[in-house]
Amino acid sequence: MNLRPITIIAVLVSMLGGISLGVAAFWSAVYYEGEARHERLLVAAAREIQGSYIAEVDPDDLVDNAIRGMMEGLDGHSAFLDGDALVVLEEETTGRFGGIGIEVGMADGLPTVIAPIAGGPAERAGIEPGDRLIEVDHRPLEGRTLSDAVRDLRGEPGTPVHVRIRRPTEVEPLDFDLTRGAIASVVSRSLSAGTGYVRIYQFDRPTRTDLDNAIQELQREGPLSGLVLDLRGNPGGLLETAVDVADAFLIDGVIVTIEGREARSQRTFYATPDALAEGVPIAVLINGQSASGSEVVAGALKDRGRAVLIGAPSYGKGSVQSVIRLGSGALKLTTAHYLTPAGHSIDAGGVVPDIRLPRRADETLQDHDQRILDAALGELQKTATG
Repeated sequence: MNLRPITIIAVLVSMLGGISLGVAAFWSAVYYEGEARHERLLVAAAREIQGSYIAEVDPDDLVDNAIRGMMEGLDGHSAFLDGDALVVLEEETTGRFGGIGIEVGMADGLPTVIAPIAGGPAERAGIEPGDRLIEVDHRPLEGRTLSDAVRDLRGEPGTPVHVRIRRPTEVEPLDFDLTRGAIASVVSRSLSAGTGYVRIYQFDRPTRTDLDNAIQELQREGPLSGLVLDLRGNPGGLLETAVDVADAFLIDGVIVTIEGREARSQRTFYATPDALAEGVPIAVLINGQSASGSEVVAGALKDRGRAVLIGAPSYGKGSVQSVIRLGSGALKLTTAHYLTPAGHSIDAGGVVPDIRLPRRADETLQDHDQRILDAALGELQKTATG
């Protein structure tokens, strides 16, 4: 039987189609076999634990612990957030944070009060500059980090917290039972005629509005000839808020670039024309506890030539964490890195100040704080007269 050309072409197309489907099916099977192998291992481990472990294990707890284990194998900023932790994260970033109202630094291995915030719970209770915090809620602070202490002190406004301090002039420790209050993320005051001081403790949703109000209040007292922006000890917060704060002092150009593994993680933020205190010289204060969002602000103002940076190199936490809902909890997963306008990766050594002023061995925290403020005033004066 003679086959017509059209029939031969149809047979060839059918054969090629079958071969293509076969190859695709083979590689699909290989790929999914690998994926399934991993899943089978996890399921087998879970069944073995549930069937053989000496005590009964709640399946939900088992899943949560498995996810925690996966996250612990990543960088130190990724974590699994259960329902309670997710609520705390949302509360910390969407409104005022609660605390006792103190500025703290490390001295001789202990968190030490630099100054109580005016009108805060600590000041009302009589806590003084130089007091060393040795316990929070009967948990010793020796050997722990400053961030640990700050985290313990913070909590929902209206909740109680017990603080034990060691005062240099007292033989015995002093105990204080305090009630946490709502602490504004922005405080301000005049340092001298024409020179304003603004401190930002973290970047939450009200921060930009609070910053605008603080600058306007300073300007009502008289024209500003200089501004000190204090970001020391600021752990970060919301990226969008940090960008808004940097934008408040810039009129154009790049603020920060985000680079990630996925295309959706790539983004560059630009300044808008309107600016607060336009033309007013700015000194930005940073230290080793200035992290994340505060590094975005400091890096932008430094690279754009808008401010002089004074203090110590920042923490170097230049990564972006995305919160991905998962059941009743969420994954806090590192998905990108920050680059300053000059292309510097914040993770690579943090933001380096223009003027380094480390604390001297024989210097108290209060004296060091005053020396940094004096240096900032001196730099602003030079800029104003230069």
